[in-house]
Amino acid sequence: MTPEDKIDLKRRCFLRRATSTVGGLGLAAASVPFFSYWMPSADTEAAAAPIKVDISKLTPGEQLTVPWRGMPIWVVSRTSAMLATLPKLDSILRDPNSLEDQQPAYCKNPHRSIKPEYFIAVGICTHLGCVPTYRPDKGGISPDWLGGFYCPCHGSKYDLAGRVYQGVPAPLNLKIPRHMYLSDTEITIGEDKDGVEGAE
Repeated sequence: MTPEDKIDLKRRCFLRRATSTVGGLGLAAASVPFFSYWMPSADTEAAAAPIKVDISKLTPGEQLTVPWRGMPIWVVSRTSAMLATLPKLDSILRDPNSLEDQQPAYCKNPHRSIKPEYFIAVGICTHLGCVPTYRPDKGGISPDWLGGFYCPCHGSKYDLAGRVYQGVPAPLNLKIPRHMYLSDTEITIGEDKDGVEGAE
């Protein structure tokens, strides 16, 4: 191999490396706008952030609805009479002991809440995503109705702990979001002591 051939070979190696480097940098630069398109916007991230809810004006028996992640979140102040109806319905509910994973572990109890007097749930029917109505009154829906949530779209019924009745289209109890009490009058939805809830 002549000295000229060696120089030519070195030039080719240099040009190949330079071309690969420039091409790689160009590909990386072109990818930034593409991947940033898939990143959530600031508005989307804000909508998914935990929210604080003031329950100081919620009176016994009343329901408060707040939006979170594009979903209605219900906070119901249950009276002692409402809580007394819960064990009476166990035999006609699909999942009375909340065995399905529809609530955080700290709400897997007969009243499905941290504090028995406050029920917090995602207000979306587990059948087709309709929004049930709050019907605390006894009777009117069916002979076994003791108050709860009724979905007029397809007739699904839930008790005052969001547990679904047997024989209705909805397959699962109402979902309970992660939450925690900051004080006696303020709740955070979407976050608890274990951290922020993941995407659903």
